[in-house]
Amino acid sequence: MNLNFDIGNVTVTEFGVGRDDGNGQSFVAVPVDASVQAAIREMVQATWEAMQRDDDEPAKYEPSEKHGGIEYLYLPLNDDLAVSVRELHQAANLDVNAHALAEPSEVFCYFARLRDGQQQHLTALRRATQFKGILKSKGRLVRILDDSLQMIEDTVFKLDRDFDLLIDSANVHILRPSGFEFAGKLQQAILDAVPENIQAIGTDLSFVEFASLEQYAIKHPRAARYLASIRGQGEMSNIDRTALMRLCKQTGVEVTESNGKLAVDTGHEMGFLEVLDRRRYELELVKGQPERFKAASRRKIEDQ
Repeated sequence: MNLNFDIGNVTVTEFGVGRDDGNGQSFVAVPVDASVQAAIREMVQATWEAMQRDDDEPAKYEPSEKHGGIEYLYLPLNDDLAVSVRELHQAANLDVNAHALAEPSEVFCYFARLRDGQQQHLTALRRATQFKGILKSKGRLVRILDDSLQMIEDTVFKLDRDFDLLIDSANVHILRPSGFEFAGKLQQAILDAVPENIQAIGTDLSFVEFASLEQYAIKHPRAARYLASIRGQGEMSNIDRTALMRLCKQTGVEVTESNGKLAVDTGHEMGFLEVLDRRRYELELVKGQPERFKAASRRKIEDQ
């Protein structure tokens, strides 16, 4: 996958932080000198190089997947799950606050916004862990000055080696899925989207009773993630009722028919969502010995 940005021809480099003062989150720009700007550009380069180490094309980010700590994924910038980082990327002007780091505990991320010679924009973002971590050692840091060691009394921040994600005009390029989820506040966003996702899926699967599933999902984040993934597949309207019932029976998910609809038995909500998310299946490699499995991760195999 290509990056819609020329890293080797950066003309503008801006730095900023995301702050949460208890009254909500906000993003502000922070003035930095040329040395910091150079370090930021090196971080962007290191991030893109890390993404290119895998020869395979990146998979699309899906909320129901259990992704690795470092795994190159992508998400279209116009996807609903990208709304928070998209707003940062597309913000025309950010407030400038030279004192934004005065309260380090309020900083939850830092970011850079770059522009290249073709006026293309790139946003890079990192969760503020190491960036703030060195503050714990404040008062115990020393430096060489005038051939002697002296204590560092000033507040010191440490930039990371790379960013968690890069955003260009088309996609969010994700190096650390957990960093993307944190920055995008996805956990709460996915839980908040349960009613909307249920309504959308229920429209396509009108023969399924979803009321109990909605009540279950709003209390269980993993179930809410499955719903977001199922809706994102966009193939629900083609599901055959008989085939769905057969797969549920084969994989141990209990459903009953009530008032012309399929109702999921209590205790089988997750199993039913796993069926819809193409995660439960049965194999019979040994004749007469069918085996049931649940896929921790699944990727569709395309026809050759």
